[in-house]
Amino acid sequence: MANTASAQKRIRSNARKAMVNKMRKSRIQSAVRAAREGLAGKDQAEAKKATLAAISELDRAAAKGVLHKNNASRRKGRLMKKLAALEAKK
Repeated sequence: MANTASAQKRIRSNARKAMVNKMRKSRIQSAVRAAREGLAGKDQAEAKKATLAAISELDRAAAKGVLHKNNASRRKGRLMKKLAALEAKK
């Protein structure tokens, strides 16, 4: 257990930040899942919309420090690669 008031405050602060980061990661996972499902489907417009929404969430997470910028970039690149392949088929 923390002994000083500042250490106790830091524990409370870290708990709040962890909760917010957990929510942000959950939003990312949901957006990426929706994008992958859209890319697996046949509707190209829906796939593009879902992919752009996922990319927006990834960019926001990287800006906030929830994800490393290279991690977000890698995920975005993979989604865009799948989207480009889907658009090339049509």
